Amino acid sequence: MSPLLTLLAGVAGTAVLLAAVWAVQLRTRNAGLVDAVWSWCLGGLGVFCAAVGTAPAGTRLLLAVLSGVWGLRLGTHLLLRNHGKPEDGRYRRFREQWGGRADFNLFWFFQLQALFAGALSVGFLPVAFRPDAPGAAALAAACALWLAAVAGEGLADWQLERFKQDPANRGQVCRRGLWRYSRHPNYFFECLHWLAYLPLACGAPLWWLALAPPAVMAFLLLKMSGIPLTEAHLAQSRPGYAEYVRTTSAFVPWPPKRREG
Repeated sequence: MSPLLTLLAGVAGTAVLLAAVWAVQLRTRNAGLVDAVWSWCLGGLGVFCAAVGTAPAGTRLLLAVLSGVWGLRLGTHLLLRNHGKPEDGRYRRFREQWGGRADFNLFWFFQLQALFAGALSVGFLPVAFRPDAPGAAALAAACALWLAAVAGEGLADWQLERFKQDPANRGQVCRRGLWRYSRHPNYFFECLHWLAYLPLACGAPLWWLALAPPAVMAFLLLKMSGIPLTEAHLAQSRPGYAEYVRTTSAFVPWPPKRREG
């Protein structure tokens, strides 16, 4: 299977799965499941590319492990976070804005996510189809970036969940751990994860494709469905969020500014 056919097959499979998730939300009236399934699909696309690729077996195995473990961890975390809870505020806002067209619009919103999944998965192709194995330095750099990204994102998720579990923190803004230095440390490490495949792609004929996923993910998180939607919701539901925005970096972890008063 060629890289192009691999990409098209992956996008088609993701579109079908997200259409099934859309059908589920028609019954549950909760669209939050799509976050977990989308993460699993992305990890699965990396495994799929590794399975059908032509690179040396060791390279494809590493690609499958890195992408598969990342997607499994993130998707499972999102599933457990949302299970048994009301629909995420982002999707509630969509339903309010779209009114009677909400279900129709959500279907195409989910399909748009399938296209973005394809745009991100192009970073797997130069690794899966490279004719030789990456050098030792490239392997070390990729594994170091991946470990830092997955560990950082996992730590940020854990710190936020622990903060939320304390009843005394209800309605408060989390400023603990990594959240003291970034309003969205999980998003920062998410982007860092996509840089891990660039060293593995270096030297391959299609290496430049690995530049796309970090840029696409940064666009999604900074300009589209990540920070803008999340902060629009938090600005209305967290009394101290405006001060948090003033003092804390939005994305890259950085020492906070002094708080007023």
